[in-house]
Amino acid sequence: MTQQSAGSRHHTARNTWKLGAVRLGFAVGSRLAPTRTVDRAARLFATPFASSRSRARAAQPDEAMRRGELHIGGETIATYVWGNPSTQPYALLVHGWSSFGLRYLPWVAKLRALGLAVVSFDQPGHGASTGKLCTLPDFIATVRAVGKHFGTAALAIGHSMGGAALALAQDEHWHAQRLALIAPAADIEAAANRFIRFVRLGQHLREPFLSWYERRTGVHARELHVHRHVPALGQPGLIVHDLDDREVPWEEGERYARYWPGARLLTTQGLGHHRILDAAEVIDATLAFARGERVGDRVVASPNLPFGLA
Repeated sequence: MTQQSAGSRHHTARNTWKLGAVRLGFAVGSRLAPTRTVDRAARLFATPFASSRSRARAAQPDEAMRRGELHIGGETIATYVWGNPSTQPYALLVHGWSSFGLRYLPWVAKLRALGLAVVSFDQPGHGASTGKLCTLPDFIATVRAVGKHFGTAALAIGHSMGGAALALAQDEHWHAQRLALIAPAADIEAAANRFIRFVRLGQHLREPFLSWYERRTGVHARELHVHRHVPALGQPGLIVHDLDDREVPWEEGERYARYWPGARLLTTQGLGHHRILDAAEVIDATLAFARGERVGDRVVASPNLPFGLA
């Protein structure tokens, strides 16, 4: 056994032990101290991984990028700009949960070659932005504020929870002319249910958990179901989702395409939830969509499918 493989196994074993300890703590706490345990679980659900900051620090953008800051909702939001969005049509790039704005570096040169300026940013509690807790409504509010600062986007691209935030951020005050959502989450309530099962929080604490979220955000999780909102979207949309996505099921991407009149669905396989954002075929398909080409398939709603007709 090499020193590297031994170290890797030790790291895996340590993480497995930590996860087991967390699960045991939540299982026991669910019975002995339910109120405190719900608060602890909900805060964990709303706390981005520390790797968001370390990966952002390790990113190496080119010299053409300009760093900036915006003050939004009491936090300092780090921005990254290529080109001049005030004189060029621009693309807004929205990262996902526990990710960071410079995660999109593989996209920048190709978007610039299309004649687009490029804007990305770190959500609160992510990358170089300030903050500790972050929720989907925080994502949405930050997308709107950044978008309003730079103006109407020619194209906006969102990954995972960033895709959900991008879709839900469209309103009369800010919008993008085209939206491309990659592995977008469609249901924060379903995500909460997956988290509750993963950490072994007692099922009897599900409603108190969701109530914590509502008190924190002022919005109940079910009000953020995308099928309640995307039927009103008028711009063209491209949804790209992988059949082997283990973090956000493919069915959530399909739900966008079914309810959004101007959207089409491009299905991939073998890329999962994270590699899909770097895949050359996904970048190329999104650029073709940006040029106005027809990409993906139209999905038609049916009363026989979950959530029925729009």
